[in-house]
Amino acid sequence: MNILTNLLSQTPKPSPAKKQRRGIEIKSPREIDIMRESAKIVATVLKEISGLVKPGMTTADLDAYAEKRIREMGATPSFKGYHGFTGSICSSINNEVVHGIPSHKKVIRTGDVLKVDTGAYFQGFHGDSCITIAVGEVTPDAAKLIRVAEEALYKGIEQVKAGAYLLDLAGAIEDHVKMNGFTVVEEFTGHGVGRNLHEEPSVFNYRTREMPNVKLRAGMTLAIEPILNAGSKHTRTLSDRWTAVTVDNSLSAQFEHTVLVTETGYEILTDRTKV
Repeated sequence: MNILTNLLSQTPKPSPAKKQRRGIEIKSPREIDIMRESAKIVATVLKEISGLVKPGMTTADLDAYAEKRIREMGATPSFKGYHGFTGSICSSINNEVVHGIPSHKKVIRTGDVLKVDTGAYFQGFHGDSCITIAVGEVTPDAAKLIRVAEEALYKGIEQVKAGAYLLDLAGAIEDHVKMNGFTVVEEFTGHGVGRNLHEEPSVFNYRTREMPNVKLRAGMTLAIEPILNAGSKHTRTLSDRWTAVTVDNSLSAQFEHTVLVTETGYEILTDRTKV
């Protein structure tokens, strides 16, 4: 889940317990072990959802399932109540970019490009991840968008190791996206994750001078999440003050992992292949 300052300014302030700490936290081995568990819960839920989605379901059905499973595994949904958000997942379909609110009125249909983003809070730490699901048979263009979005995530993750810089990740993601004819959404970024759902640093998906080029250190935990559009990179937020959509009605896709920086590389904490 990714919320930048411009969106936060439109939503209620968090309770004191949810305020972010300043600076970039380096997690201890004990804290990393807990994050492995919170991330495992997220990975499990997303893997299960990817297998049960079918036309005719609603996004509220998926939300109820996610909340039930997160709680069954001893965690609480990170998103529910966060700045007033009502769901345990963000469910965004087709031209919806991020932060789609689950609803009984949103019916999932064959050919949809469905983004499901969720988080779990376990023993004081969050895990955060997102997948894009092709519902039934999608168009070749939609299939390519989904494939490139996932590839872009791993292009960024492959740059992660102690001593590397955040713009190494950003450049690798941006280059892969542009090479394939798509655009990177710039209004939303990845972020640090841990005690708080959103922590420093911002993890950009494109080269920028807007933020310092942070040097990575072992023990950092990052939510890396490229968001790609088939058309314009620009988005607008709907009247619900959450759902962001493409300005030109083009499709959007997103993938996200919570990643631990190690001395020699990285560990994908939300790896769905290991649950």
